[in-house]
Amino acid sequence: MHDIGFENHDHDACVAEALRTAETCCTDRKVQLTPVRRRVLEILLQEHRAMGAYDILGQLADEGLGSQPPVAYRALDFLETQGFVHKIERLNAWLACTHAGDAHSPVFLICRKCGSVAESRMSGHGLLDAARAVDFQIETTVVEAEGLCPACQKAA
Repeated sequence: MHDIGFENHDHDACVAEALRTAETCCTDRKVQLTPVRRRVLEILLQEHRAMGAYDILGQLADEGLGSQPPVAYRALDFLETQGFVHKIERLNAWLACTHAGDAHSPVFLICRKCGSVAESRMSGHGLLDAARAVDFQIETTVVEAEGLCPACQKAA
């Protein structure tokens, strides 16, 4: 078992399911999950952590899939547009989506000590209510909270 965010899970099943979901979504949307795009998603899924574009590019280069920054950034842009990864603005890094294929408003919980990131779903209607009050239509949201993960709390 490996950590996903702050919880244990069946890592192999998680990666396999996420890749199947991405392949199905791409087929349904008539977009192409190229070998490089698939590999970038696979790297993020296997690592289950936020990674910078240059960290991903290093792995791609080692595997002969490209060594120029646009290779990684184009793949990440595609994966983000399709909802398979999220950009963690605070870290300037990307994280594989744990709810790919589902419409959701994610919340990212970032441990300030170890740097682990967990994706959760936003609960409640506070943000929606605030937007409705001023007749604003929300298209996307990014909520990032920084604090201490359970492991770092125990260690402290």
